[in-house]
Amino acid sequence: MATDDVKRKLTAIFSADVVGYSRLMGEDELATVQTLTSYKQTMTKLIKHYRGRVLDSIGDNLMAEFASVVDAVQCAVEVQQVLSSKNEDLPQNRKMLFRIGINLGDVIEEGDRIYGDGVNIAARVESLAEGGGVCISGSAFEQIENKLALGYQYMGEHTVKNIAKPVKVYRVPMGPVEEKEKKRPFRGWQKAALAAVAVLILAGVAAALWHYYWRPSTLPIEVASVEKMAFPLPD
Repeated sequence: MATDDVKRKLTAIFSADVVGYSRLMGEDELATVQTLTSYKQTMTKLIKHYRGRVLDSIGDNLMAEFASVVDAVQCAVEVQQVLSSKNEDLPQNRKMLFRIGINLGDVIEEGDRIYGDGVNIAARVESLAEGGGVCISGSAFEQIENKLALGYQYMGEHTVKNIAKPVKVYRVPMGPVEEKEKKRPFRGWQKAALAAVAVLILAGVAAALWHYYWRPSTLPIEVASVEKMAFPLPD
């Protein structure tokens, strides 16, 4: 291939595969293929929804590319959430868990396929993810650090096969949705409501203190009046 004919581009690579695929196939090939087909269809729909493009889908692997790292990570998180819900309907030994890796890299594009270290790094980062989890490279993290507040966990630098330099890797936490809701910052109206409640409480406490400790007492005056009336009037 002549240098002038090489088409290069910077893209976000999404790489996914199934954890324990050989075991699943060994136990029940038909059920595994049916589940895999269904899950890949779900992933493909979500990839298209986030403006991505599926590049390859051989065996238990699926590779896609996105013009935006933000889109790629958001898609990966939703994929794992949706597949987690689907797994709830399966027996424990038949649950199918994908691990996903995302990298931003410069690649060679030839027709509908892409090649290069950018693709290889995405696959290596994916292998570091847990089943049902998402890991991203340092180059991808730099693009979304201030755009997606997902609470990333730094996993350090990893030496990966056929890549000269160590790769920084970050884990994207996949906790329950309700936990994320608890950690979500208060909205403006919530802050205002809390401030109003605090003011009312302080006002009530101040009123109680004034009533019991600081309010002037009228008791001495009343006693004095009674004592005066107790003496007989002079002639």
